[in-house]
Amino acid sequence: MAVSASSDVVVLAIGIILAAAYLFRDQILAATKPKTVQVPSSKASAGNGNPRDFIAKMKEGKKRIVIFYGSQTGTAEEYAIRLAKEAKSKFGLASLVCDPEEYDFENLDQLPEDCCIFFVMATYGEGEPTDNAVQLCQNLSDESFEFSNGEHKLSGLKYVVFGLGNKTYEHYNLISRNVDRDLEKMDATRIGERGEGDDDKSMEEDYLEWKDGMWEAFAKAMNVEEGQGGDTPDFVVTEVYDHPAEKVYLGELSARALTRTKGIHDAKNPYPAPITMAKELFAPGADRNCVHIEFSTEGSGVTYQHGDHVGVWPLNADAEVDRLLCALGLYEKKDTVISIESLDPALAKVPFPVPTTYATVLRHYIDISALVGRQILGALSKYAPTPEAEATLKDLNSNKERYNAVVANGCMKLGEVLQHAAGNDLHAIPTTSNTTAWKIPFDIIVSSIPRLQPRFYSISSSPKLHPNTVHATVVVLKYKSDHVHNLQSRWIYGVGSNFLLNVKYAAHHDNTPPLVDDDGKEPALTTMHYPPYAIEGPRGAYKQGTIVKVPIHIRRSTFRLPTNPKSPVIMIGPGTGVAPFRGFVQERVAMARRTIEKNGPEGLADWGPIRLYFGCRRSDQDFLYKDEWPEYAKELHGKFIMRCAFSREPPYKPDGGKIYVQDLIWEDAEQIADAIINGKGYVYVCGDAKSMSKSVEETLCRILGEAKGGSAEVEGAAELKLLKERNRLLLDVWS
Repeated sequence: MAVSASSDVVVLAIGIILAAAYLFRDQILAATKPKTVQVPSSKASAGNGNPRDFIAKMKEGKKRIVIFYGSQTGTAEEYAIRLAKEAKSKFGLASLVCDPEEYDFENLDQLPEDCCIFFVMATYGEGEPTDNAVQLCQNLSDESFEFSNGEHKLSGLKYVVFGLGNKTYEHYNLISRNVDRDLEKMDATRIGERGEGDDDKSMEEDYLEWKDGMWEAFAKAMNVEEGQGGDTPDFVVTEVYDHPAEKVYLGELSARALTRTKGIHDAKNPYPAPITMAKELFAPGADRNCVHIEFSTEGSGVTYQHGDHVGVWPLNADAEVDRLLCALGLYEKKDTVISIESLDPALAKVPFPVPTTYATVLRHYIDISALVGRQILGALSKYAPTPEAEATLKDLNSNKERYNAVVANGCMKLGEVLQHAAGNDLHAIPTTSNTTAWKIPFDIIVSSIPRLQPRFYSISSSPKLHPNTVHATVVVLKYKSDHVHNLQSRWIYGVGSNFLLNVKYAAHHDNTPPLVDDDGKEPALTTMHYPPYAIEGPRGAYKQGTIVKVPIHIRRSTFRLPTNPKSPVIMIGPGTGVAPFRGFVQERVAMARRTIEKNGPEGLADWGPIRLYFGCRRSDQDFLYKDEWPEYAKELHGKFIMRCAFSREPPYKPDGGKIYVQDLIWEDAEQIADAIINGKGYVYVCGDAKSMSKSVEETLCRILGEAKGGSAEVEGAAELKLLKERNRLLLDVWS
């Protein structure tokens, strides 16, 4: 019986297996067949099938120009869009403006003969491509990278290059030069001269001087004639009267901010950080302000490392918003809800969220406080309220010398230029009664003025000591413009720093200094102490009771301490250039605390010294964090050395000259040479690029040249170059 039962079980099991095999025969057979890859049809790959195929998009949109931009802050993208607009208005040619990060380049050799490619490339940091252009630059320079022709060749490709750089940096416009070099190597043909814009002087003027010759060469190379385009708008602005109020953007920087939903905080969705501390760093009586401000990131998911930058999203001052509203005849309609639609989204995207209001656009979204460009003035002249105003704008547009004398030297914004041309008083607080209205379509304002960008500051703290707060150290920019022609000198205020000064006053529940002149008379912009800002933010979201908030995000940096504390460190940071080094020293202090807790003070015995060279005007006025440095020195048990140069107090040089950080470095030449050459130390420079950074590098060349038994020009320069290549000399400088 047991054997029979066992046989029945076996037969039953076999039956189940056979039945299952029959039921799942298709899957079993499919598994034994070789796998096939679905090949998209040509139609699918040409259209929506491959969103990374720019050639297909060009053909689909009948575009003869593709423009790639390498942009870190948005400026290169703005120039790319300008080139696309000019190609359309001059020749009637449509362009595809592309972020290179979103496309592949294997088929670059397939660009049709009647088409052309533009590269608008910014140089970032120490001669590096911008983040979005890294892959493009690698593909162009890597000779092992093959295009669809199986070679690293682009014979017959026609291209244009415009670079954005700053001559105060060593690697001026290196990326645009590299792109040009690589394309020439691959037998591509450049149209016109390579353009190079210098942000230290006037990027706008460099662009204007370059573009006319380029377009002339472009017309010949592309066999097109000027005048085939038309003056068509980029956007349509519509006033809306029935949109739900809660869905109108009033300064919110993202959809998440409007709906107050949680999400990752980054440049596309800044975090409204509460201010936990804001204080004045300069002594009472100083003629300048420097704000120390701390942003709370607790519970936000926002993290940072020492050496990173904090991006602060400011807004435009109240007076400038009112000035332009009055000049555009929109003051009475400032709160009217508007919708903005792009007529060609591939060419010009709406640069901020909509629907919104006229006032919101001018306050939160576009940079109305920037120096107005010369080119836009010609386009606006046709909307002048009087023949005299039209003639003034045309003259400023066509006469470079007049533009430089009046607008550039006078640091004039668009609203001020419109007032000046109309004969209004620039020094009075703007109102509808003292400001002439121009009938400029609002879509032209949206097209012509760039997006208001975040202002970046070196973070002056370490997350090891301050894990939930980000510190920034900000000198408030305020200076007087030149006295030009019939224009009196005016106070010029930096947008971001004066915004943070207002935040400091609000955080301490103080009023900003009164807007009265030095004689106590009626308010006048010529003598305004500090311009007020609407810091309460959209719908009062940034000021709630005693809490003041500022939208921020973190930008990563390679400005980092060596991981091994045995390596000597030399830090050079006069003025607010000391900000990241406060974070560096805090980083070392945190490490020292852990080491001492584990091994006692002798655990620091083999650490390399940390030398900080700081400079300011006077020890009793602008010595930043004066009380903190001795405390850090105690905790680091002699491993932290600080040397200070006070340029406006004794001692002076034997010839009466001022002493700066480079002079202290030269005094310590022997120790510095030993730290760099024998100790394999690291050198960091932060601050002004125009004079300080250059002088420091020249001094380092002298020190290293002598240590190597040669000259600054040969051995010193070679050693400095080697330090940079090995990332042992790092710079975080600005002009």
